[in-house]
Amino acid sequence: MTRIAPSAHSVLSHPDRFYIDGEWVRGSSDALIDVIDSNTESLFYQVAEARAADIARAVEAARAAFDRGPWPRMTHAQRGEYVRAMAEELRGRSETLSEIWPRESGQLIKLARTGAATAAGTLDFYGRLADTYAWEEVVTPSSGTGFGLVVHEPVGTVAAIVPWNSPIMSALRKIAPALVAGCTTVLKAAPEAPGAPYLIAEVADAVGLPRGVLNVVTADREASEELVRDPRIDKVSFTGSTAVGRRIGMIMADRVGRCTLELGGKSAAVILDDADLAAAAESIATTECRLAGQVCSALTRIVVTRSRHDEFVEALGAAFAAKRVGDAFDESTQVGPLASAKQLRRVEHYVEVGRSEGARLVTGGGRPSGLDRGYFVEPTVFGGVHNSSTIASEEIFGPVLSVIPARDEDDAVRIANDSRYGLNASVFTTDVDRARGVAGRLRTGTVGHNADRIDFGIGFGGFKQSGIGREGGLLGILPYLEAKTVLLDGPPAEYR
Repeated sequence: MTRIAPSAHSVLSHPDRFYIDGEWVRGSSDALIDVIDSNTESLFYQVAEARAADIARAVEAARAAFDRGPWPRMTHAQRGEYVRAMAEELRGRSETLSEIWPRESGQLIKLARTGAATAAGTLDFYGRLADTYAWEEVVTPSSGTGFGLVVHEPVGTVAAIVPWNSPIMSALRKIAPALVAGCTTVLKAAPEAPGAPYLIAEVADAVGLPRGVLNVVTADREASEELVRDPRIDKVSFTGSTAVGRRIGMIMADRVGRCTLELGGKSAAVILDDADLAAAAESIATTECRLAGQVCSALTRIVVTRSRHDEFVEALGAAFAAKRVGDAFDESTQVGPLASAKQLRRVEHYVEVGRSEGARLVTGGGRPSGLDRGYFVEPTVFGGVHNSSTIASEEIFGPVLSVIPARDEDDAVRIANDSRYGLNASVFTTDVDRARGVAGRLRTGTVGHNADRIDFGIGFGGFKQSGIGREGGLLGILPYLEAKTVLLDGPPAEYR
């Protein structure tokens, strides 16, 4: 039976408008962006496209809300109540998110169903943190006299720019800590996947978030740069490609603006000589097929000693080939579609480059049989890859892995570190002490053991060109705070 996509207005309340200054407003033009169902290549809905005037309007609302509105002047506990209310409201919208995420980005329905609850957990965490975080700390002045405080204040107005692969989680890891800190925000959605940011706007509207505290627009690159350039924006928090992050960093440096950049990766799995190859192959095949490989932290370089290379390549190829590719709404699907035609072309291009550069195609590389529509590609494994080759050094953002032979453990660590990226890694070994030793030598923001493990409850971010700053957990609130030193002759009433 043919699956029919719901109409836009049955999923989102106002896709043809922007959420600015607490209202759903029409744009400065009639421009619309087509949002395509990645499973069928059919039109899902259309969303309003922001132009420079719309961006400026959203920034003005956020600036006014910070400079003159009640939000930064509330107590942290009061702001925490709003954020926790947003969590409850979001939990009731899981069905909406389950319609949006699989169509826009190819997320599997069985994972999308839990997305609202997981995202709400982020809001809950920061809502609770409002009551427990050390917003002010008493310090002894170095002179030994008087009274000192370090006060952690909101950084100001924040531009939160989110990607298309996991927009609900990416947005809330920026917005939740920013709101609790006392910042006001402009959330800029990706044109390919604006649904989740619009859903967040509906949630904010439903709980009565004060005007201008959260503003939501969808824009492509040209208008988005206006947001980054606007001097009324104190901080930019961006998740996306290293190329765009580099551009944002240069713009912000020019005006000494703050920025957090969560960028690309080409993460390594280091398979030590005592590892269980079958277990490692299955673990990697399962995790690296999530969201069809469209995950910045994916372990896409698999480094294994030369003596075990062929055996591991065959095990990994078999595990990848066994994964069922199909419609994201099919409960039996293990690998959904890529997000867009552009992304499919990108992955297909890299597969051809891998072949032309002499890597051995072990499995995959083409369109799955019987899937004539939708942005589908077979999970792909290349063996005998050199670390300097294109497919081993450039981020592909699809289910394409490169297996790289190494002489020994030291050479494997060298190869793993021989990348401009440093986002994630994992060490496969039966010896936890050995895993800890190798973890200390890897130049990445996260290192897992015997699996691809990241933990946003602790903190996530990268070394080198994988970014600046951290998101999630206690570390995730720091980018939205400025530290102010206050030196007084004596303690104020609240400390006496």
